[in-house]
Amino acid sequence: MHAADIDRLLGGILGADEIRTGPEVCRLYSSDVYSAGETALAVVSPRSVEALAAAVGVLTRAGIAIAPRGGGMSYTGGYIPARRDTVVMDLARLDRIVEIAADDMYVTVEAGVTWKQLYRALQPLGLRTPFFGTFSGARATVGGGLSNGALFLGTARHGTAADALLGLEVVLADGSLLRTGQLAFAAAQRPFYRTCGPDLSGLFAHDAGTLGLKVRATLKLMRAPACEGYGSFVFEDMGQAARALSEVARTGAAEEAYVFDPETTRRNLKSEGVVDDAGKLLRVVARESGLLRGLRAGAKLVAAGRDFLPAEAFSLHVVAAGRSAEAVEADLAACRRACEGEGGREIPDSIPRAVRANLFPEPDGVLGSEGDRWAALNAKVAHSQAAELMAASAALLGPYRERMRTEGVWMSHLLIVIDTHAFSFEPVFHWFDEWLPLHVAMPSPETLARLPRPPSNPRATALVHELRGRLVELFARHGAASNQLGKTYPYLSALRPEPAALLRAVKQAVDPEGRVNPGGLGFP
Repeated sequence: MHAADIDRLLGGILGADEIRTGPEVCRLYSSDVYSAGETALAVVSPRSVEALAAAVGVLTRAGIAIAPRGGGMSYTGGYIPARRDTVVMDLARLDRIVEIAADDMYVTVEAGVTWKQLYRALQPLGLRTPFFGTFSGARATVGGGLSNGALFLGTARHGTAADALLGLEVVLADGSLLRTGQLAFAAAQRPFYRTCGPDLSGLFAHDAGTLGLKVRATLKLMRAPACEGYGSFVFEDMGQAARALSEVARTGAAEEAYVFDPETTRRNLKSEGVVDDAGKLLRVVARESGLLRGLRAGAKLVAAGRDFLPAEAFSLHVVAAGRSAEAVEADLAACRRACEGEGGREIPDSIPRAVRANLFPEPDGVLGSEGDRWAALNAKVAHSQAAELMAASAALLGPYRERMRTEGVWMSHLLIVIDTHAFSFEPVFHWFDEWLPLHVAMPSPETLARLPRPPSNPRATALVHELRGRLVELFARHGAASNQLGKTYPYLSALRPEPAALLRAVKQAVDPEGRVNPGGLGFP
């Protein structure tokens, strides 16, 4: 099969600009932030659900595999082709907000709508989704987030993107359209409910795009909180900070709660960092209700500068939100008690203010602040398991420290909580090696001009790959969950026999020839 065959197969379904077969484009869409796979035959970017469904049916009947792609910010190989005869199905042009049902408190969007786009459409109406965006920024899409366990904004109180989900429309391997949630019923008129009967919506959440292509999603709405408040605390070590973070989660008082280690904090507070950007300061002022309050908040941020954190501090940051200033202050007081109980010391709240003032940054962050590459891992465990997991991770990496120094590989860590019940440990590797296509395509020209472009360094990349593999195995032995499974984390092979058999039966039912995202979830 060649690129010309794709044009021939799809020429009657899609316009010429919806089919791209150039080698540079195919290489770009066949890589993510961490690695590159087989180069796809073509990149297809349909403008309508109907055209996408027709194209999927034609391609799979011709024996061609499909790899669905959202915003492209993955670092786990989720949409990277596992074999040569693959077409990447780019859903970015499915970017319509189909319905905002303010009376019924749901919103339906196409899969290529970004969280930024959705947030801005709802903001004038005083509405929001409970979870409302990722740390990865402006390009992240709803469909990609539902496939890959998106979390961050709103997560400490409301959970992940999937927790806000009511229903889906999914294109299956044969091109048919499956509806889940209330619209699965023939007589249903409104997609207002998820679980009348077995939860078919949940079946397709976090599936790495392996069971079908999400094309529309309905999400819960809530009234946007009227007030926000912030808090930051420092701790002597990661254990203290982690225990405090778990206690903050158990209170249910924060919308976001996360811990930066010293390495992360140092890099965030460099000259291009979060607290000395005039635009961010203006956004801090704009977010506050009332000019005087906003000016005070901005002045507080300026006064704190970049020297408000001890050099080796682990810093915990919270955002509280509620219907009144009194409610927010009560939530912050609960967070304060939780942190002080573990030896935390309160510091200026510059970091969470700045993060909330710049909710959806442009994707310059695919590169580190010095032009370094990075690759994150994550493991979700119960709060009581967090200390054991972090200690096991440190013990595994200990014998590698000298080799890491030699090869120029270093680490940072991010800790996050999900609702009241889950703790997320996220080690991140950093190193210098030549950039992948995504590292050149995503950042702004100004960022690319500022950053030095590193030479090839395969030894460092090989070490990172080895260490990532060891940690993934460690996480699996601890029974940890992960979001953004992609093709990195074991899933099918890690299941007990009964759920593995059920999942294989589902895959057989929706994709009998295995054409949809081969390699995802451990399927061939």
